[in-house]
Amino acid sequence: MSHQTQLFIAGVWRDGSDRRTLDVVNPATDDVIGTVACAAIGDLDDALNAAAAGFKVWRAVSALDRYKILRRAGELLRERVDALASILTTEQGKPLPESRVEILLSADVLDWAAEEGRRAYGRIIPGRSNHILQSAVREPVGPVAAFTPWNFPMSQVVRKIAPALGAGCSVIVKAAEDTPASAAELVRALADAGIPAGVLNLVFGDPAEISNYLIPHPVIRKISFTGSVPVGKKLAALAGEHMKRATMELGGHAPAIVFDDADLEEATALLTGSKFRNAGQVCVSPTRFLVQESVYDKFVERFAANANAIKVGNGLEAGTGMGPLVNHRRLQAVEDLIADAAQKGGTIRAGGSRLGNKGSFLEPTVLTEVTTSMRIMNEEPFGPIALIAPFRHLDDAVEEANRLPFGLAAYAFSRSARTVAALGAQVETGMLTFNHLGLALPEVPFGGVKDSGYGLEGGTEAMDAYLATKFLTHAP
Repeated sequence: MSHQTQLFIAGVWRDGSDRRTLDVVNPATDDVIGTVACAAIGDLDDALNAAAAGFKVWRAVSALDRYKILRRAGELLRERVDALASILTTEQGKPLPESRVEILLSADVLDWAAEEGRRAYGRIIPGRSNHILQSAVREPVGPVAAFTPWNFPMSQVVRKIAPALGAGCSVIVKAAEDTPASAAELVRALADAGIPAGVLNLVFGDPAEISNYLIPHPVIRKISFTGSVPVGKKLAALAGEHMKRATMELGGHAPAIVFDDADLEEATALLTGSKFRNAGQVCVSPTRFLVQESVYDKFVERFAANANAIKVGNGLEAGTGMGPLVNHRRLQAVEDLIADAAQKGGTIRAGGSRLGNKGSFLEPTVLTEVTTSMRIMNEEPFGPIALIAPFRHLDDAVEEANRLPFGLAAYAFSRSARTVAALGAQVETGMLTFNHLGLALPEVPFGGVKDSGYGLEGGTEAMDAYLATKFLTHAP
């Protein structure tokens, strides 16, 4: 399988004007599986001109007709899911079943945004005089620049472009160079569904060059970024300097709090699956496992056994439970964190080593005796590592959960209504799920607080970021 992924500008698939490309590597085999075109400044200018023209066309399209196109694109993803899952797994690494779920969820996001676009209501405001008519109408904010990562190369893109398109905005997407074909196939589905030329544009290339050019440009009216906290802060500052709306979905270091009254078997099974999904390369991945003292040893034993039972391998092979990390840079970064923790007294209860001499494979890893002096207890690991520590009282767990500047997701397991209420009130996070895994559905809000960013994707709130409210008042 070899893919030569091109740019998509003004309805045309094309190479970059200077013919630069980057190799795309299969993280399971280290084989070069294709290339991706890089955009030069001239290509970005073309995309900006296309987005400006496309916005004029698209905002005039009725909400019903926009709905039909988005719904058709979702249907195309479902029809193509098997072929697309193979592409996604080959360039990103996750097991085929996870790729299928991502693609089908992306189709659901398109459906949700299509429906919400038909319900972007304004309102009538009673006037102080009978002859005054007052109304608030909602309009698309304008062309959007969206920047997306490689860990969910289709669903991260669709979370940005679907509500933008549903609201009537045009979009330029700068997708990840590690996983370009997956993003391109999503764009292809929308193009095949009938989206007008210029409404949706796709570019790749140097991330800093593209963001520094697009964000200040007067055509762009809205920014949406998913990625690391340090990069997000830089882009948010740049957006603020130019008075651009911004949605920032940044990193996390999610606490998972397990109380002694929880169903331990169910909690362990759910958290193991969540931790090692996509090799831990998930912004909402549970990372700091805080377990009440009386069940701590039993939890560690079960969790380590579950981790050791996971089959690590090529995501295209049947039975694979966890694939490789996305590249050797990520593998080395995670290994450095493990080494630092071990040197500072951490105990490796499972895994801890790379696998094989090809690909970017790492064993599912469990660390105990962790302390706050370790880098891994303070930096987002973004890899298949679980950090398990005991706590005595609820207040101790809350203190540790809130210690870091992150606030994206949190998990808790307890049968006590009082405990659930206390955690809901006290844990500083954008999302908190109790006794199950209930995050990232199209119909629910998704976003963080503190250094994990601001703005929401998903739910009715997703559309708000792409709509401006205009007040109109009429006198006879």
